[in-house]
Amino acid sequence: MKQVEPIRNWPLVPSRMAVLVVDVQHSEYTDEVLSEAPEMARAMRERMLPALSRLVDGARDAGCEIIYTVIEALTLDGRDRSLDHKLSDILVPRGSPLARTLPEARQQEDDIILPKTSSGVFNSTNLTYLLRNMGLDRVIVAGLLTDQCVDMAVRDGADLGFYMICATDACVTKTDERHDRALAAFGGYCRTQSVEDILRDLRAAG
Repeated sequence: MKQVEPIRNWPLVPSRMAVLVVDVQHSEYTDEVLSEAPEMARAMRERMLPALSRLVDGARDAGCEIIYTVIEALTLDGRDRSLDHKLSDILVPRGSPLARTLPEARQQEDDIILPKTSSGVFNSTNLTYLLRNMGLDRVIVAGLLTDQCVDMAVRDGADLGFYMICATDACVTKTDERHDRALAAFGGYCRTQSVEDILRDLRAAG
C-alpha cells in the first residue's frame, strides 16, 4: 500500500483563519530593550513592523480574525505570574501602558486581546476555546520573539490540531541568526511563508 506523503498546502480560507499577533507591545520596544539588542531594533524597524502592518491590514480586509497576545499580569504585583516569569523578573502589571500594542500592530476596538504571563499562549490563556468557538482552525502567527513565544505558539497550536502558518518576515528575535535558526527548528510544525505570499494566497482564496 502506497504511503501518502504529508503536505502543508491547505487553502488559506479567510473565514476559518485567525492572525495571532504575539507580544507586539510597548514593553518590548523601550529604549532599554532596543539598546541591548541592536540587531532586533533594526529588524523591527526595517522589516518586522512594516511586514506586520501589511499582514494585519491585508488579512483583516480578507475577513480573517485578528487576535493579540500581550505580556500583562492579572494583578498589580504580578503574584499570578508563571514561575518562569517570576524567576526571569518579567512583570508588566495589570493596566500598564507597557501592555498596550504598538501602533504598527493595527489593533482595533473589537479585537480580542489575551493577557499572558508565560511563553505559551495556548498553555496560559483560553485561546484554544476561543478558536474552537469561532470555527477557526488555521492560525497565522507573527510577532516576537521568534525563538520563544512565537516558537511556543506554533508548536503548541500544531499539537492541538490547528493548521499553523508562520509569517516569517513579520517575526523577530534578538539577532538575525537566532531568527533564522528558530524558523529552521520549528518549520516542521508549520507552513512558513512571507507576508506577501500569505496575502497572495488569501486573495486567491477570496
